[in-house]
Amino acid sequence: MKSLSPRDRLTAICQIRHTREVEGDLEPKELIWIGSSQRDLRSFPEEVKDVMGYALFQAQLGRKAPSAKPLAGFGGAGVLEIIDDFQKNTYRAVYTVKFSDLVYVLHVFQKKSKKGIATPKAEVDLIKARLKFAEQDYKARSKRVKAKK
Repeated sequence: MKSLSPRDRLTAICQIRHTREVEGDLEPKELIWIGSSQRDLRSFPEEVKDVMGYALFQAQLGRKAPSAKPLAGFGGAGVLEIIDDFQKNTYRAVYTVKFSDLVYVLHVFQKKSKKGIATPKAEVDLIKARLKFAEQDYKARSKRVKAKK
């Protein structure tokens, strides 16, 4: 039997994880991309996209991936950050699970700062602004759903 390359092994593992049967009848929550988040994620290396895609899928199922941690300064576990280090670069995705039926991806970026592990202030300010937008969007969506009933 032919040996798989490291990349093919990783692909096989990701496919198993992504297609693993979900217990019960869990319906994945809708994923909403804010600003340039989706485009930014698409620009990342394939290996990073796999890690972040898996973590976001777990969020859609109401779970928390091991790579997701609460983002400091946002009061609890409602705003989470996925961190992946790949080839001496650090990639991050920030999302919120504050809403019952939606997951909002607030920001996706490559950390450029060489000063510690803290999220740069400009990135935090952008995340705060996008979180505020997500809250407004969720309220508007909720009103539309109630109006239809």
